[in-house]
Amino acid sequence: MTQYYTYDKPFELECGEVLPSLTIAYNTFGEMNAERSNIIWVCHALTANSDVADWWPHTVEQGCFLDPSKYFTICANFLGSHYGTTGPLSVNPATGEPWYGDFPLVSVRDMVRAHQLLAEHLGIKQVELLIGSSIGGFQCLEWCVMQPDFAKKAAFIATTPRTKPWAAAFNESQRMAIECDATFGERNAEAGLRGMATARSIALMSYRGGVAYDKTQEDENPDEAGVVRRVHSYQRYQGEKLRRRFNAYSYYRLSQAVDSHNLGRGRGKVEDVIAQIKAKSLVVAISSDILFPPSDHQPLIDNLADVRYHLIDSDFGHDGFLVEHKQLNNIILEFLNE
Repeated sequence: MTQYYTYDKPFELECGEVLPSLTIAYNTFGEMNAERSNIIWVCHALTANSDVADWWPHTVEQGCFLDPSKYFTICANFLGSHYGTTGPLSVNPATGEPWYGDFPLVSVRDMVRAHQLLAEHLGIKQVELLIGSSIGGFQCLEWCVMQPDFAKKAAFIATTPRTKPWAAAFNESQRMAIECDATFGERNAEAGLRGMATARSIALMSYRGGVAYDKTQEDENPDEAGVVRRVHSYQRYQGEKLRRRFNAYSYYRLSQAVDSHNLGRGRGKVEDVIAQIKAKSLVVAISSDILFPPSDHQPLIDNLADVRYHLIDSDFGHDGFLVEHKQLNNIILEFLNE
């Protein structure tokens, strides 16, 4: 069941703007032991929520790395999202109506600072494992730098210490698609949703890549395929699925947060910042990931003080962290049991 924590004080964002207050949605699984030595904190990906069992298949199960009989797992919905934490559809106390497009820019560091408020509220000073994939990995990296003793172990999956132009280009194309929706900018929850559906179809190509598409979306009779292709309905279905569950203003702001990610911003060289991380670390890349390819993980491998590296062989690209749950489970269990 989703729980909520309200921070009734001003929360200053990295951009300089201030949220009058902050609500954080979170879910927990299992029980915290008396020693508080069995805590795992999951940082979720872009359009996921705080219910890990809902979006990360075969993880919150017996024998898996988030086994609720062994671990107390917590996941908080990050700032700017659509699933309970303060975001564009939250009411701005200053106006009495939702923020919509007026919601300020948020960064990954802002997300982590909100997580830290929740951890303090729950009396959690250290976790056994901090784990995240994609933008979840961004949060884990930032947290390990901002609060070096918080995580004894950290797992960075399908992620990068800095968003490169290739990934940012996908995000800009998605924002352009949203901006082409004439309703985007209107002060209602339905604004921009058709544009967001198109944006999602663009994103999905970066999440899967050509090998996965050719493997799963081939026409029943390839030699007879014409103007109407199986993959066309798949693209529209995926866009519609997100349109039914998400919000265009959140999607727009979160894509900007992804683009702003840079572990070295204001700190010096990325490599030197990575070297400061104290947690025993696991880095997992996916062989066919075109969004954050294995090469993006090399600075982590080269500069983390205590690191293990695994390359998951998969045809499913960036989404491999969701699809290849058996491989990932074996890797993380081995890391946890060291």
